[in-house]
Amino acid sequence: MPLPPNTTPAPKPVFMPGMSHRTEAPPTPTSSAVPVPPKGDERPDQPTETKKDEKPTGTIELPRLRLHIQDIAHEGSSIFLSAVNASTVLRSSIEDIDKHLYLSGFVSSPASPTSTSTSTSAFPHRSRPPPTRSVTVILRDMDGVAYTTGSDLDPDHKEIHFSLRYIASISPATPSRRAAEIAGVVTHELVHCYQWNGRGAAPGGLIEGVADWVRLQCDLAPPHWRREAAAKWDAGYQHTAYLLQYFEERFGGGTVRRINEKLRHDKYEEKAFWTELLGRPIEQLFDDYKQTLEKEK
Repeated sequence: MPLPPNTTPAPKPVFMPGMSHRTEAPPTPTSSAVPVPPKGDERPDQPTETKKDEKPTGTIELPRLRLHIQDIAHEGSSIFLSAVNASTVLRSSIEDIDKHLYLSGFVSSPASPTSTSTSTSAFPHRSRPPPTRSVTVILRDMDGVAYTTGSDLDPDHKEIHFSLRYIASISPATPSRRAAEIAGVVTHELVHCYQWNGRGAAPGGLIEGVADWVRLQCDLAPPHWRREAAAKWDAGYQHTAYLLQYFEERFGGGTVRRINEKLRHDKYEEKAFWTELLGRPIEQLFDDYKQTLEKEK
């Protein structure tokens, strides 16, 4: 008779959405074979040759995707399953993250590209995401909305814990609102699986703001979101997301992509980070943003 698997204490959540509070430990994850993650940095704006045995450019290397429902009889489970196709939502969300943060950083490309053109891009090499090997969405009865964490197996295997209670409470309870909210939360949490964090030193508000900025670009903002200044620039979530959108409008499309790329290369140090990237301290940038909002009233 096979012995039951050993268990270990569940890791603390890495990213927590607003007003989220864990009341119970995540279930012990299971492992299976996973695809090989994308290899190497490539130039984003230079053509490459596709060999016969390689996948064509644009083919996304998806991680292993899993869905685990802890209580199939819960009202939230039936709402989730009737509102969205989990496979479709996960794949389209990852494609959106690729589009907005990575300039096709997920695509399969030759290891040694050849080109005669000269790049003047702000990205001297193709930006690449962290090596996420699998993502398991766990629907369970818990407080809050959702959170993302690494699994017990290793940090490259991610778990997204999504509250069935929250899914059941989505209002108005229309098919379109439920589908949009579920897709929005899944997109936000998937960004946490694929974004960089300045070697662990970036403020949580910036990390959460990037995730909600991607959600904003996907037209998945919930009805209560407003473009307004919070008390501080890194208040997080939609507040920082709209500040990041202001940076896109002021400094040009791709600014958030540049922020994410700099968080990949550099340890986050606030003054140097923003001055090197956008030419002025974040406090001044935030004051400029607040003045812009005042003029829009």
